[in-house]
Amino acid sequence: MNDLDAPAVPARSGALRRAAPALLGYAAVRALGLVALALWSGARGKDAYTLLTARWDSLWYTRVAELGYGYEVRLPNGDVHSNLAFFPLLPWLERLVAAVSPLSYADGGFVVSVLASLAAAWGIFAVADHVYGRRAGVCAVLLWAVLPVGIVQSMAYSESLFTALAAWSLYAVLTGRWVTAGVLAGLAGLTRPVGLAVVAAVWAAGITSFLRERTSAREHASTRGDASAQEHASAREGSSSARDRSSPARYRTSFARDRSAVPEDGARAGKRAGVPVIARRTQATEGAPRTTDTSGARLRRVLGMLLAPLGAAGYVLWVGHRTGDGPLGYLDVQAGWRNGFDGGYAFARFVADKFTSFPSALAGLGLVVGVGLVVWLYVVCVRQRQPLPLLVYAGIVTALALCASSYFGSKPRLLLPAFPLLLPLALALARLRTPRSALVVGVVAAASAVYGAFWLNGSGPP
Repeated sequence: MNDLDAPAVPARSGALRRAAPALLGYAAVRALGLVALALWSGARGKDAYTLLTARWDSLWYTRVAELGYGYEVRLPNGDVHSNLAFFPLLPWLERLVAAVSPLSYADGGFVVSVLASLAAAWGIFAVADHVYGRRAGVCAVLLWAVLPVGIVQSMAYSESLFTALAAWSLYAVLTGRWVTAGVLAGLAGLTRPVGLAVVAAVWAAGITSFLRERTSAREHASTRGDASAQEHASAREGSSSARDRSSPARYRTSFARDRSAVPEDGARAGKRAGVPVIARRTQATEGAPRTTDTSGARLRRVLGMLLAPLGAAGYVLWVGHRTGDGPLGYLDVQAGWRNGFDGGYAFARFVADKFTSFPSALAGLGLVVGVGLVVWLYVVCVRQRQPLPLLVYAGIVTALALCASSYFGSKPRLLLPAFPLLLPLALALARLRTPRSALVVGVVAAASAVYGAFWLNGSGPP
């Protein structure tokens, strides 16, 4: 069996070594993108580092780090762009880096994003490795690296930091580390508004675990009652052999249930149309690990669920208090940026307007194809029975990205954290022979590097 196809190894000491191929491949792709950006920017007389650290949203984050909250820009049309729209974790980290080093706030943002992108790559690998095996994990990381707007992963933006926190929170949920999952979800909620998706994933998995425990307890009680009745009947008949036959049957039932939780080989699971490595299909669909029915395990689960929303809720409530508009004050801040959630109506009109002339119709067709691909990938994720936390997380991230009422050019960037959508493609890539998959990744990486350089030297974010 190829080493890349080996099932997940729980030992922490070998975790970095196991993820090394994914991290090295990710670093190589990102280095290619930065080299392409430097060459393209140099040819146009621009500074690549400035594009990465001192334009668009990067400036807003550094202003928060330097001056705190309260800065705003009033536009001629009456809109108010307030820096309260930007969540605080990235500016806090920028301020920390600047405090302990000679680096500026902008430099700190770049350092945080580069390190966070590596942590995000590792987290994506950990999730994909846990569900589908090591080879699929490596492919998932490489696919995330070669996304057309992957250059944002190296910018002083919050996408990489958020993806790292989200991925590791989801991994903690899948492996039953509830308190860790809750803490990371809380930090994700301090990073971006879409932190709601991580909170929802933790809560969905926690509630499912409680429901499964209740069902299991009822089945166990029913089994014990049936066995007890059979033993009493055997005793009344005075047959000891009947008692001997009833007891092993009970134990065999329990053993069969325990055996179903043993992981399968990652390669075999991947070849069977994307069935997760987690052999227990109901567990893979419901998305929460099997836990021992103890008060301690339940307490940790409840604590994780309570910790998860504290970051997002705390910041939103603080903004409402600061603006004097109550709990919904953050929505008013977003409205000043003409940003909101309308179910995709404004985006649909934006796409439809593209078909009013021939040149723009090609762009409109591309948008329709892109949205269709995203929706199709999510449907495939559901059909392949991804764990429930991944489905909830990816579904909410996708819905918030596609259904926002403004900044239509930001849709691809806002979809960057939705890495579970890449898992079906990662499985398909993992089935190819290594030379062929390397060729595919290499070609796409080169195209992504060129596009990223062109994009940042043109319209670029936000």
